[in-house]
Amino acid sequence: MSATAPAAPVLHLRGITKRFGALTANDNITLDIVPGRIHCLLGENGAGKSTLMNVLFGLLEADEGEIALGDEPLKVKGPREAMDAGIGMVHQHFMLIPVFTVAENMVLGREPGAGGMLDLRQARETVRALSERYRLDVDPDALVEDLPVGLQQRVEILKALAGGARYLIFDEPTAVLTPQEIDELMVVMRALRDEGRAIVFITHKLREVKAVADDITVIRRGAVVGTADPSADETELAAMMVGRPVSLKVDKDAPKLGDERLRLEGLTVASPSGAVAVDDLSLTVRGGEIVCIAGVQGNGQTELAEALLGTLPVASGKVFLDGVDVTDATPAQTIRAGLGFVPEDRRRDGFVGEFSIAQNLVLNNLPSFSKRGNLELARIAQNAADRIEEFDIRSESGAQPVKSLSGGNQQKVVLARELSRDLSLLLASQPTRGVDVGAIEFLHQRIVEERDKGTAVLIVSTELDEVESLADRIAVMYRGRVVGIVPPDTPREVLGLMMAGVSHEDAVAGKENAGE
Repeated sequence: MSATAPAAPVLHLRGITKRFGALTANDNITLDIVPGRIHCLLGENGAGKSTLMNVLFGLLEADEGEIALGDEPLKVKGPREAMDAGIGMVHQHFMLIPVFTVAENMVLGREPGAGGMLDLRQARETVRALSERYRLDVDPDALVEDLPVGLQQRVEILKALAGGARYLIFDEPTAVLTPQEIDELMVVMRALRDEGRAIVFITHKLREVKAVADDITVIRRGAVVGTADPSADETELAAMMVGRPVSLKVDKDAPKLGDERLRLEGLTVASPSGAVAVDDLSLTVRGGEIVCIAGVQGNGQTELAEALLGTLPVASGKVFLDGVDVTDATPAQTIRAGLGFVPEDRRRDGFVGEFSIAQNLVLNNLPSFSKRGNLELARIAQNAADRIEEFDIRSESGAQPVKSLSGGNQQKVVLARELSRDLSLLLASQPTRGVDVGAIEFLHQRIVEERDKGTAVLIVSTELDEVESLADRIAVMYRGRVVGIVPPDTPREVLGLMMAGVSHEDAVAGKENAGE
């Protein structure tokens, strides 16, 4: 669609209700999606935002209500009907075939009938043309499984555009992106809006809403609770999302420093591909303090965390936990030595989705819940009940599969399990990635409480707001090295320069020169 094409009609959702058994996921929701505007659906994880858009895209069928395109009723019985109506969706968990190329993924769902041939040449040309038009550079012949997450999302966007989508749904599109990739996505969304397309942006991140929204609708527990202007204060938006006042700042006292608990000496770690990911890194963390590692994703943070856990071998250097050499320890040994680990990808590494909450809460401590080789099921169930109450895990019961929980509640399960033991070090990687503002407040409080018990806390985060709120000290990583360790009140401009590889001294000088 070009800027001179006839304006697309408004897409209306009227009284949409969707139930799953006794749960009403969408309760009589009415919404207008207007071409040439970015409409943010703001709400906590589990509020019903994605369910509503899955109804619009034909992945779910509404129990009540109707959809209309202008004055014409629109029956959407599946994604094919949605795409034929010009509706495209960029899913939070990408709907791509990893072993296929970008071009092959582009034609999925648009294959010719029996006896037809896939036109991969045309698909490649489409990828190149759209990539150039929207500055979404992607190699059409690259295998999707070889692409980083940010490029995989570009493929999802290109796939929707190739289908002629006039109404584009972005479902939590920034949950797995770096700050730079988020900025690039915002530019793309604005360009699509300015072409006359309608954008629906599903999110719970207030900073992003204020940066890009033209219209804001807030959904809580399946119902629309109001609309807001993009100029609204973040605390006002947070209160609308959660239904109560929410503190966006971490309330914590000055640290009471204890003994050194973690010491890294000249640590060097190679990535699975063999490239040096962590390069001669030295760092200490004392009991009673939170050290946050800041940096753009891909600068060795993931490999550092995996090496400390014991899932990635150390090429050289030493790791000491409470004075004990754990350099070559296995994950089971590091956990027994007092390491609590919150992985950056909770779905892959943090829990077993098909297992219940109760089962996941004892995965790293089964001997304590066993007697003569048999699991003590009553104790496991009681432990789940206690942890569900303590950590405010929103669930039906401890028997509920973890995969059915919202992202924030899944993360609470992971943290509850790790904090159920006496720890020397809590290592949390991207602890609030893909988590709503209400759950972030709770998770941050629990991390600070663990610090105050005398545990050493090492946080890896690409969210500068989180780093500035939690840290007692900030270690900035760039290309596998710590370029400086600074206090949490370091200006954001200085941190940004350090994240680009500039030393602390030069970053401070650069900020001062910029202010002259």
